[in-house]
Amino acid sequence: MGVLQTLFGDDARVLYERNFQLLLLASLSSPLGASVVSPILEGLTGPLGVSSTRVGLLMAVFTAPAVVLIPVVGVLSDRVGRKPVLTAGLLLFGLAGLAVPLTTDFRVVLGLRFLQGVGYTGIAPVLITSVGDIFADDDEAEAAAQGLRFTAVGVSLTVFPVLSGALVVLAWQYPFLLYGLAVPTALVVFLLFEEPTAEAGNDGDDSVRALLALAAHPRVAATLVGRAVPSFLWFVFLTYNSVVVVRLLDANPGVAGLLVAVASVASSVSSTQSGRITAAFDTRVVPMLVATTAVGGGVAALAFAPSVLVAGVGVVFTGAGFGVGLTLYRSALTGSAPTDLRGGLVSLGESAGRLGSTVAPVLTGAVIAVAEPSLGGTGAIRWGVFGVVVAGVVVGALSVAVVHRYDLPTPSPAATTAD
Repeated sequence: MGVLQTLFGDDARVLYERNFQLLLLASLSSPLGASVVSPILEGLTGPLGVSSTRVGLLMAVFTAPAVVLIPVVGVLSDRVGRKPVLTAGLLLFGLAGLAVPLTTDFRVVLGLRFLQGVGYTGIAPVLITSVGDIFADDDEAEAAAQGLRFTAVGVSLTVFPVLSGALVVLAWQYPFLLYGLAVPTALVVFLLFEEPTAEAGNDGDDSVRALLALAAHPRVAATLVGRAVPSFLWFVFLTYNSVVVVRLLDANPGVAGLLVAVASVASSVSSTQSGRITAAFDTRVVPMLVATTAVGGGVAALAFAPSVLVAGVGVVFTGAGFGVGLTLYRSALTGSAPTDLRGGLVSLGESAGRLGSTVAPVLTGAVIAVAEPSLGGTGAIRWGVFGVVVAGVVVGALSVAVVHRYDLPTPSPAATTAD
């Protein structure tokens, strides 16, 4: 375990768990819904016969199902098990993506992308929940495993957009072949993955009522709110990074892309250290607060950066804080629920994250629009981003304070491990 021991400390042992290895494999597919399509959107306008404005719907219809369906799928995974939901999600996600090159009818492509979005709801939330199932009795190992899974996602986000951009040069259909990865992964999961849940959850209304009661607990509710904050701040960065770099720093879009890559690498690397960070503190409160502040501070530094170099330093803090913060919040949610409610609670957390991601660009744009008449274009961007970031950090800090004040719900078997 030499190299792995050096990189991850004692928690390198999680990599030798076969179930976790399969979850890492499936994690390579989970971010493909956006990362394959985003770099090639403009190139699809011709083949699909649509404008640049309408082609953006390919992203919207993919993300839309998650807001409503993630909690539903989470409850379903608690009732029927993680394995069937994950297998079905991977199959639907992969097959719908592979079907896109078979048509040039934009409406049909939108329908296939919607089906991919439905499939996605059975992948990422179930992966996060399953990690919590496997390492439920070891808080430090669970945090490390969540971080390593996030790193696998980061690798996918780094590699597949580049492949997609290269393949579209050959033909517009070729990037969609990358979704084929999900199909054999589904087969491997079906054959080799061992169901981590010991028994089926509560039936019907009892399960829903128990989940709602758990989510209403002050500590759990605060964790759900806090879970939205890293995603909120990250999407402020993703949305306005190019605006700052191109319009305010007079650089080219390639530089903006490089900064996103730097932030992604920083988030992937930092997330691998989540286990060590958890072990270094008696409570998760301090690292949660520091991570949230790092994300916000990094985005604020980007907004006011006098040069690309300073902006680069800022995005390193943004990425590092995002990787640690997101991992710790996810880990906190998995440790806040008994097995039969874990899938539902984690899914609520992922919906909260999606909500934060959706609100971020809309709210920031509105603040900038209101500020522009008095501050001018440049001032409105800088101070608008700064104001939204400060608001996000304050919400995150208040959430952490509530988490620190209340104990876990007494029915949770993890009550002594997740703090």
